[in-house]
Amino acid sequence: MPDQVIGLIGIGRMGNPMGERLLDAGYKLSIYDSRSEATKALAARGAQVARSAAEVACAAEIVLVSLPTPDIVKAVALGADGVIEGTRVRTMIDLSTTGPGAAKAIAAALAARNITMVDSPVSGGVTGAAKGTLAVLVSCPKATLATVEPILKVFGKIFYAGEKPGLAQTAKLANNLMAAAALVITSEAVAMGVKGGLDARVLIDIINASSGRNTASMDKFPRAVLPGTFDFGFTTALSYKDVKLCVDEAEAMGVPMVCGAAVRQMLAITNARFGPSSDFTSIAKVLEEWAGVEMRG
Repeated sequence: MPDQVIGLIGIGRMGNPMGERLLDAGYKLSIYDSRSEATKALAARGAQVARSAAEVACAAEIVLVSLPTPDIVKAVALGADGVIEGTRVRTMIDLSTTGPGAAKAIAAALAARNITMVDSPVSGGVTGAAKGTLAVLVSCPKATLATVEPILKVFGKIFYAGEKPGLAQTAKLANNLMAAAALVITSEAVAMGVKGGLDARVLIDIINASSGRNTASMDKFPRAVLPGTFDFGFTTALSYKDVKLCVDEAEAMGVPMVCGAAVRQMLAITNARFGPSSDFTSIAKVLEEWAGVEMRG
């Protein structure tokens, strides 16, 4: 219910706008980030800044974390001064993309301390976080869902994947693989079209009116590739991490990922060529260099 204290750890590109939405909804916040400067905007609006993840977990019964990698989530949840050491916390909601293996391990460790983990990665990027239009994937016990649902609805639409930790993570990895794959194949197709003499925007318009349309042709190319800005808002490093997690988890399950492995390789190349902080639409820049074209409209 609004006016209760909610913990939020990880005040980055996603965590900050989600914190803003919680404050707008009337919740009080106890926040922590390893970078003190990241907390300033929310602190200016009245959020209480804690000195550690454990301190947040001593202030709030429900703690949300939004962090970049599985290892960081594990350290924040289970390490020294981590959430697990909190005296008040009873539920930890992980909004990060960590993969099902990490989700299961973290959930089991927290359960031993009578803390329930809600596996809840989100999709929709920084824009969705700011507007409250995220797809919020959730796996947790149904009784816990009833408790956290009002909070998660602040971020967007909830999709309940089931009770077991890791189910929401599996869904998120599948989605992110497909998003990256669409970007790779669209970059290849448009590079071919431009090399053959087509205007890139004309070709994108044709694709979007035809059976080849996809998330890259409908959104990422018009917003970030055709203008040459390459600023969609999701880093190459994070996309590479997600796709690598997906391929690794799938192979561990015995599911072949032939196309997925190729997408992972393209992201590895983009990461090496343009750096981890580059936008993942820079995949198109790799194709531009290889093909000797510019995909502009």
